[in-house]
Amino acid sequence: MTEPLRLSKRMSELGLCSRREADEWIAKGWVRVDGQVISELGSKVLPSQTVTIERQAAAQQSKLVTVLINKPMGYVSGQAEDGYQPAVTLVKAENRWSEDGAPLQFHPTQLRSLVPAGRLDIDSIGLLVLTQDGRVAKQLIGETTDVEKEYLVRVQYDRPGRLPDNQLKRLQHGLTMDGKELLPAKVRWQNDDQLSFILREGKKRQIRRMCDMVGLKVLGLKRVRIGNVKLGDLPVGEWRYLGADEVF
Repeated sequence: MTEPLRLSKRMSELGLCSRREADEWIAKGWVRVDGQVISELGSKVLPSQTVTIERQAAAQQSKLVTVLINKPMGYVSGQAEDGYQPAVTLVKAENRWSEDGAPLQFHPTQLRSLVPAGRLDIDSIGLLVLTQDGRVAKQLIGETTDVEKEYLVRVQYDRPGRLPDNQLKRLQHGLTMDGKELLPAKVRWQNDDQLSFILREGKKRQIRRMCDMVGLKVLGLKRVRIGNVKLGDLPVGEWRYLGADEVF
């Protein structure tokens, strides 16, 4: 027989919201199981039961924003550390891209619970996603995510000649990190000193460590795409809203 699950966990699994949002909605009486309002935290449900949310929850969720930043070097993705500013400090009215077509008005309340969905090293630049929406965060950094992330990486080979083809193949598949084999990656030359990496995972400093294993030194790293969403012409240090028609 199937074991019952915590309602908040089941709601997250169904992609309705994050667990934190689920607990908030349950406490407010905005969640129904098989048509019955459930307002007790910690309640459990069977996978076969139908979970629905009230319109107040859907309305609250529709106000949640997701922001795309072209992160410059010298900013950290999350919490401030070692005197470095977090990327969220760039999200202010004067840094909004003038060509952002989203009909939203910026308001400081949008900074509440605006957190990075994935990370980008302090010395890397490019597309960083900040979101208030637990569904977006789960899609991009959840355990089962398979959303592609594309990077342009300027490299220098630390041995005579050019990187051998068999080492390029190792970058594509065959490297082990932290005792675990890496998922297959798409790696190809863009030009003489720049590689394109397309990954479906994001271990800490993964690309730099991969390059180090085959004798390549990373001189510059820029993320240009996450899923179907591209960095495009967004200027460095500026941000825009995720468009209503854009999905990762």
